[in-house]
Amino acid sequence: MARLAAGWRTTGAGSATLPMASVFSLGTGAIWVVEIGVTNTTVTAFELSLKRATALGTAGTAQTAVYEEDELNVTAKFNANDTHTVAPTLVAGEVRRASIGASIGSGIVFTFGGRGLKIPSGTGNGLCLMPITGTGQISDVYFSVDQ
Repeated sequence: MARLAAGWRTTGAGSATLPMASVFSLGTGAIWVVEIGVTNTTVTAFELSLKRATALGTAGTAQTAVYEEDELNVTAKFNANDTHTVAPTLVAGEVRRASIGASIGSGIVFTFGGRGLKIPSGTGNGLCLMPITGTGQISDVYFSVDQ
């Protein structure tokens, strides 16, 4: 099993319907998200929700995944995506929720025990970081994924 990660500063803040960032399967096998980090880059607090999705919508730019361990030539089975411009289809409920403080560097790291949080193979299967109400804030984010 290989572990890869993608980290970046979002270009948009997201909204209650548009993810600020997401990770989706490419349909080439299941993936397991082991850790997600979000850090505020502004001095405005916001509430954050991690939700499952069953359709991608229109995601922003796919981010480059790099290896954390294993071989250099591992091909990612996922896309980590910047801010969406068309809403994905979301599953009701939240996987995680957090309040991000009103200071630069305030944030949260979600960790998932055992093997990680499974995203089944299929191009519509993913996880989305969403402001709960209103607008989020530009943030530094990362997804660490086993495949």
